[in-house]
Amino acid sequence: MFCRYFSFFGLCLFLPTQRRCSLGHVSSLHSSDTTSLPGFENLTMGYNKYLRPYFGGKPVQIAMSLDIASISSISESNMDYTATISLRQRWTDPRLVFHGNKSFTLDARLVELLWVPDTYIVESKRSFLHDVTVGNRLIRLFSNGTILYALRITTTVACNMDLSKYPMDTQTCRLQLESWGYDENDVTFTWLRGNDSVHGIEKLRLSQYTVQRYYTLVSKSQQETGSYPRLILQFELRRNVLYFILETYVPSTLLVMLSWVSFWITLDSVPARTCIGVTTVLSMTTLMIGSRSSLSKTNCFIKAIDVYLGICFSFIFGALVEYAVAHYSSSQKCAAKVPQEGPANELTKEMEEINITNILNNSITSYKQKISFTSIEISGDNVNCSDLTMKSHEKIKCVLRNKMHRIIGYFTIQNPGNVDHYSKLLFPLFFMLVNVFYWAYYLYF
Repeated sequence: MFCRYFSFFGLCLFLPTQRRCSLGHVSSLHSSDTTSLPGFENLTMGYNKYLRPYFGGKPVQIAMSLDIASISSISESNMDYTATISLRQRWTDPRLVFHGNKSFTLDARLVELLWVPDTYIVESKRSFLHDVTVGNRLIRLFSNGTILYALRITTTVACNMDLSKYPMDTQTCRLQLESWGYDENDVTFTWLRGNDSVHGIEKLRLSQYTVQRYYTLVSKSQQETGSYPRLILQFELRRNVLYFILETYVPSTLLVMLSWVSFWITLDSVPARTCIGVTTVLSMTTLMIGSRSSLSKTNCFIKAIDVYLGICFSFIFGALVEYAVAHYSSSQKCAAKVPQEGPANELTKEMEEINITNILNNSITSYKQKISFTSIEISGDNVNCSDLTMKSHEKIKCVLRNKMHRIIGYFTIQNPGNVDHYSKLLFPLFFMLVNVFYWAYYLYF
């Protein structure tokens, strides 16, 4: 039986065999439930790491602080973020009080011999402790029994995002710390210095986001097994929209403006105008597919960028349809002006016959108006349906036919050349108005 002594901050360092030394005397080993801290056997005699401080009495107050080393891999598709943090926890254990005003930093492996809080990260998907070159943990013991327990963690935490205003959105994410097994009757959580308990987050430089503000909260989690203390770090991430303006908004706007070039090309240049219309439509379709490929798993959201791309696609498609309408009206107008083939004498005779017929018809019509109570006037496409001799169903058909002729007349383009003239003004004007409403809504509402 032997016991070796080493100097450890002026106290006895113990290497156990079958007996234990404590400041010059030998005592028998206790059961495995009561372990002693090497070098502090006089303090930890009978110390039970399975029982919290103040067991059976007041709850243990645990003060926490955070150092945010990095926030990376903010994923809209998985709705989570990955952060590397240094978590520091402080609490007082009266069983470890010793004389003096010194503090001792212990080997991190001795944490297995002490009671530590069962803190966990709420909504964590994956987490791990860093262990290069050794486990990144720290134990520091103060003379008043205060214990500082620090560890370095990388965790992936869920963050529910609202992407309806993407890419002009602001996301609010949380990092929540909670006790797993000890309820508020056993443990209470507090921030060490309020908002000043969190360091490093204001210095972060993220690829797509800017940390607008952050604040700390103290809350409780009501579970079926009890009420558990919870600490919350809430921070707001505002997306940098400049990247998306250069990548998506500017190209889509230029494609819309390119589609307006066809309004300055004559209606007879069918290949040129058709090529511009089809090319811009296909380019806009490719741009829309590319913008959605990065968010393939969140297509259920109608995002702000989708609305803008849809507006641009509508204007480009409208420019293509405008040419189709103008060209069709122009071709119909030209077909109506083409004279029928035949000798000049036959044309002259036909014109004379038509004139004679018109004179006779006008005479007969005027005569009927004098001797009839009602009349039927045939002028163009409209027919007077007020004849008392007409049956009811004939009158209904007549009224419907007149209304259809009027409706068709409203949509009949008398001068197809005016379509391009009006389009040069209306398309840019409407596009500017839509842009004003779009940016005002998504930036200020």
